[in-house]
Amino acid sequence: MATAPASSLDAYRAEADRFIAALDEEYYLHYAGHKEGFELEPIYERFAELTTMEACRRLGERAEAGGAGELELWHFACEGYLGNLTRAEAEEIAGLEASLTATVDGEEIPYRMLRPAIANEADRGRRDRLEAARVELAEEHLAPRWTALAEKRREGTHALGVPTYRELYERFGFPLEELAGQCRELLAETEDLYVAAFGSLLRRRSGVPLEEARRSDVPRVFRASEWDEGFPADRMVPALEWTLDGLGIDLHAQENVRLDIEARPSKSPRAFCAPIEVPGRIMLVIKPIGGPDDWHAFFHEAGHAEHFAHVSPELPVEFRRLGDNSVTEGWAMLLEHLVNDPAWLSRRLDFARPEQFAEEASVGLLYLVRRYAGKLLYELELHGDVELEPMRARYVEWLREATKIEPSPADFLADVDVGFYSSCYLRAWAMHAQLRSFLREEFGSAWFTRPEAGSLLRELWGEGQRLTAAELLGEVAGARLELGAVGERIREEVSV
Repeated sequence: MATAPASSLDAYRAEADRFIAALDEEYYLHYAGHKEGFELEPIYERFAELTTMEACRRLGERAEAGGAGELELWHFACEGYLGNLTRAEAEEIAGLEASLTATVDGEEIPYRMLRPAIANEADRGRRDRLEAARVELAEEHLAPRWTALAEKRREGTHALGVPTYRELYERFGFPLEELAGQCRELLAETEDLYVAAFGSLLRRRSGVPLEEARRSDVPRVFRASEWDEGFPADRMVPALEWTLDGLGIDLHAQENVRLDIEARPSKSPRAFCAPIEVPGRIMLVIKPIGGPDDWHAFFHEAGHAEHFAHVSPELPVEFRRLGDNSVTEGWAMLLEHLVNDPAWLSRRLDFARPEQFAEEASVGLLYLVRRYAGKLLYELELHGDVELEPMRARYVEWLREATKIEPSPADFLADVDVGFYSSCYLRAWAMHAQLRSFLREEFGSAWFTRPEAGSLLRELWGEGQRLTAAELLGEVAGARLELGAVGERIREEVSV
């Protein structure tokens, strides 16, 4: 049994580092198809002392008197405490999601395959039936468990001595109120653009206008199967190699980055990055399928991999592995969105209609950013001092206002990011939009072909997550992190 009392901060750091490494390795082994089981319980038991109430209390005291590092360790301990408290409910939900099935038109479909089935279904009536089956299963079997989990998380937050989950994260330094104001501004400022641009894309891909759209139409719109031919599976890895080479990075010379491309029956079909040792052993895993969604996922995870692979080993664990996750998500988006860049597409894929693809991708990004803005505003209300059940209606109101398409009230707790991770994505989109503009100004529109740009990126990656996204942007570009920059970029690329 590992023990590391919070009174010994160096010992606590060392144990936290080993705990996260063990979790990431288990995640890698299972989802890369090396082992069938996903054995987290022994890891949590071995490091149980890290996330006790006593550890949270002691680290909270240190955080009050200390700096950013102590605050991150307290954040880590509290999230672990709440995670342990709700693990039984989370495991029950995962088990149900894996075992539930629905029968639609005589076909039995696993619960987790219903959304992909909707995305791949051309017939609108069948899409509606698939969505209705998903909602029925969620309402009957999953919603009660999500409610139990949410109530237990609230109890745990009170036990930590904080009135609400929202206030807990504000104490961790999350700029939630400031970001909420930016979300409201973005929703207001992009309203007309969204209605026109997304309405046009929706009509083109699903055959219905925005005012008649149903939630089963959205996955079909994002599937974008007409672009599959332009993104073949066998060119994904060479495209990444070419991109990194332009930045002065030799992927195959990076001994700490291991590319797992072997086919295994139980390997996850979606790319992922497992930073087992930061920066010593970073696993970039892919089972190439092809299509724009697969390329986006692979380049996103490659962005994480390069970030973690360049982190300075001298940094303490709170800045190598913890810190503001908006930063690593921003770096991931920087590589991911190259897949939408006409300059990159023309050089790498001899793409036939790069400007059209880029415009459609920007419209899709606008939908996502508006949805997350509405979701964060909903989550801030949900995690205040309110009753849970009335939030079903509020979830529908917030998401319908943001996307103009009505969600299912059954998802009012399932569609909530633990730890306000929705705010991390929003700040990452802003960081990416502003850094991309800076790189283009400094190195030109083909900045990804300039080794000087690569040198700057490697220097910034070396900082890990010592700086927040706002601090990093301020130091590099002398700018304030603004969600409105995402809207400005989209306006430049979308014609309506």
